[in-house]
Amino acid sequence: MEPPLRVILEVVRTRAFAVALDWPGWTRAGRDEAAALDALLRAGPRYAAALASGGVPFAPPPDASGLVVVDRLPGNAGTEFGAPSVRLPGDDAPLDDAALDRQAAILQGAWAAFDAAATRHVGDELRKGPRGGGRDLPKIIEHVRGADEAYLVKLGSRPPKGPAGGAAGPESLAALHAAALATLRTRALGLPVPNASRAVTLWSPRWYVRYATWHWLDHAWEIEDRAIPAGG
Repeated sequence: MEPPLRVILEVVRTRAFAVALDWPGWTRAGRDEAAALDALLRAGPRYAAALASGGVPFAPPPDASGLVVVDRLPGNAGTEFGAPSVRLPGDDAPLDDAALDRQAAILQGAWAAFDAAATRHVGDELRKGPRGGGRDLPKIIEHVRGADEAYLVKLGSRPPKGPAGGAAGPESLAALHAAALATLRTRALGLPVPNASRAVTLWSPRWYVRYATWHWLDHAWEIEDRAIPAGG
């Protein structure tokens, strides 16, 4: 029998996040702790599918007995706003080669999951409402790309420059992803970062992967949940 997966709860008065300690990006929110844990369990198969595309095996627990809450941490303004924002124990730990490869594969799985969701629902209307602020698909794509540029700055590198006056297309997104993977490896090895950003306080590599993976998956699943198929 597999041991239960470790979860940390990040809690504020009106919201809680259930954060899988050992599985970056497997993080879901709810109005309270119980709702957050339930949302985490329900997202398990989706998370497994995303990781499979990155070549990382993951068996989601079938019920709450497969989770164990190891800590509860007070949230902050970011938690109130709707994003998991508390650094976890171990997020500043170094990465050896195997751990770095695993982190990079999980991040790439999240990118692939978002790309698949966006491609599958091109042309579909998204339901309006509070989820996602009512953004349509192009705006969601623009949002995650812009956020990832900001995250790369926090990791330590300036985003690559695209063609002057050109639209942000697949090629420029691929360049952004390549820069992220290169910077992640450079930071993990403790080497100077080429094209270094001017960020005063840098994110650790583990925290970058945890947060960026959550953000890409959160919006991939938003697209899937809000999409109204053509003719539907």
